[in-house]
Amino acid sequence: MPRAPPLDTVFSAASWECGGAAGVGTRMTTVGIIGAGHIGSALAEGLVGRGYDVVISNSRGPETLEGLVARLGANARAATPAEAAEAADWAIVTVPLKAIADIPAAPLAGKVVLDTNNYYWERDGRIDALEAKETTTTQMVQDHLADARVVKAFNHIPAAAILTDGAPAGTPGRRALAIASDHADAAALATAVYDEFGFDTVDIGSVAESWRVERDQPAYVVRQDADELRANLARATR
Repeated sequence: MPRAPPLDTVFSAASWECGGAAGVGTRMTTVGIIGAGHIGSALAEGLVGRGYDVVISNSRGPETLEGLVARLGANARAATPAEAAEAADWAIVTVPLKAIADIPAAPLAGKVVLDTNNYYWERDGRIDALEAKETTTTQMVQDHLADARVVKAFNHIPAAAILTDGAPAGTPGRRALAIASDHADAAALATAVYDEFGFDTVDIGSVAESWRVERDQPAYVVRQDADELRANLARATR
């Protein structure tokens, strides 16, 4: 059953040890990134800088990522989306919402997947279920990746701020980011990744609640600490 912690639940990475639930920990070596836009590239840079191996992909082919991979260094390589998914110990999907059907599902089965997607109707076209508030963007990704464990993460922060706004744990006013997942181990991994990047975590609960941090909601792309984020999530309307 979907987990449903209180909206104001705040986690710290201290509660998560590598090799935790289902053997998933942030120090598993390889992260597969499907999508090499601003968010995907920023996360790749941040992960390589923290000692991870990164396999990054896009829809246009590995050869189009040669410049990015050269900049990232020896711990990064370009691949197809299927190859990135296959290589991943855990993965990040950061593609336009209209392209989620192209995310390779089979090689992500059993893996934690961080979903950064947002709905921009101007880019994605009108999606009836989202317009009618019948689902959420992350629920759509989880439905497509039915055998993976999806968690909403990094969707409500500008790409550049991922690499600049982090601060050590305990820093007053430390920026906080939200997560949402139906899977406790996925939530724990995302929490640990946030902490490595220098962010506190506020857990919204299941993916059904992830609309609270989607586009045009009070918490979207606002710099906020954990208390301010909880307040903004509570102010969200649908």
